[in-house]
Amino acid sequence: MATDSASINLTHHFLIAMPGMDDEAFAKSVVYMCEHSDRGALGLVINKPSDINLKNLFDKVELPLRRDDLTQAPVFQGGPVQTERGFVLHESMMPGNESVYASTMTIPGGLEMTTSKDVLEALSTGAGPRRVFVSLGYSAWGEGQLESEISDNSWLTVAADVGVIFDTPVEQRYDKALMLLGLQSWMLSPEAGHA
Repeated sequence: MATDSASINLTHHFLIAMPGMDDEAFAKSVVYMCEHSDRGALGLVINKPSDINLKNLFDKVELPLRRDDLTQAPVFQGGPVQTERGFVLHESMMPGNESVYASTMTIPGGLEMTTSKDVLEALSTGAGPRRVFVSLGYSAWGEGQLESEISDNSWLTVAADVGVIFDTPVEQRYDKALMLLGLQSWMLSPEAGHA
C-alpha cells in the first residue's frame, strides 16, 4: 500500500534502524534527516565512524587544522552515496540569515549541511562553526522509498535532538536516540510485525 508522502515530513528527525535491518550500511544506525520532501529524502548516518579522523581528512585536502578540539574527531560514514565527497553538518553561523558558506542547505532546527570546501577552510584557520559533524557520503531515498521502508517497520522515527549528534559519544548514539522514544534496544524485536 502506498503512503501519501506529502503527509509526512521527517526533516530534522532521526531514523533509527530496527534490529532486523540487514542492510550493512544501515544496520544499527541512526540517520539524521537533512531533507525530506515528496521527491525523496537525504540524511547522514551519525553513528558509524570511519577509520580516519579530521586531522587525516585535512591532511588529504592539504589544509592545516587549527582547531585542537577537532583534530581527533572521527570522520563518519554518512551513507552509501558519494562516499568520496564530504558533508559538514554544523550549527547555523547566522541564525535567521543566509549561510556564510557557498553550498549550504539550511535545516529547520538551527543546523546547516555544507558541501563546499569553504567551511573546511574556515575551520583550518581556527574559525568556522563551533560544533561540526563531518561525513564522507550520504544516505538517500527516492520518491516514496523511505515511506515504504517505514511502513515495513525498518525504521523508527523521532524528532532530532542535536545533543545526540554533537554531545553524545558515538557508541551511545543509537541508545540515546531510542531513549527519545522512551525505548531501550532490548525492547525491540528483530522480527518486523504489522498490527
